[in-house]
Amino acid sequence: MRVGIGYDVHKLAAGRKLILGGVEIAFKHGLFKQGLMGHSDADVLVHAVMDALLGAAGLGDIGLHFPDTEDQFKDASSIEMLKTVGNLLEERCYRVSNIDSVIVAQRPKLSPFFEEMRENIAGALGINISQVNIKATTEEGLGFTGEGLGMAAHAVTLIKRIDNHENI
Repeated sequence: MRVGIGYDVHKLAAGRKLILGGVEIAFKHGLFKQGLMGHSDADVLVHAVMDALLGAAGLGDIGLHFPDTEDQFKDASSIEMLKTVGNLLEERCYRVSNIDSVIVAQRPKLSPFFEEMRENIAGALGINISQVNIKATTEEGLGFTGEGLGMAAHAVTLIKRIDNHENI
C-alpha cells in the first residue's frame, strides 16, 4: 500500500466559474460572480486529489502531466484530467483504496454539494462513492482563505498495488 498527499490553492477572481469536485457552484461576492483563477478550470479539490494519487504512485505531480504552458489544458475540465490520472494508476496496477479531502474556504457553504462532488470523483476513477470523503472548513476569517481571497484543498489517499490477475 502507498499513501499520497495533495494540496492546491487558487485565488478568487471576478467573472470565473467556481468549479469544485466537478460541480459548478453559483457564487457571488458583492456584485460579481466569482470563481477560481487558473489555467484549467482551477478545481482546487480535484487538483489536490490528483496530486495525492500521483504522489502515492510515485508519478510526480499535476504540473508534470498537465503543464500550464500547454494550450490543450487551457480551461480544461479537471474531472477529465482526473480520469487520465486514474488510467495512469490502472496501467501501473494500482487501485484506489480511499480518498479523504478537505476544502478550505470562507464561503460559500459547500456541504450541499458534497454528494455530487463525491459522485464525480468516484465516477472519474471508477471507484465506489464510499471510497471518497469530502469535508470543508473555514479559517475563521484568518489568512487569504479566511479573507475570501482564495480557496485551498488538501487530500490524502491510499492506493494498493494489485496483481494483474486480481479483479479490480
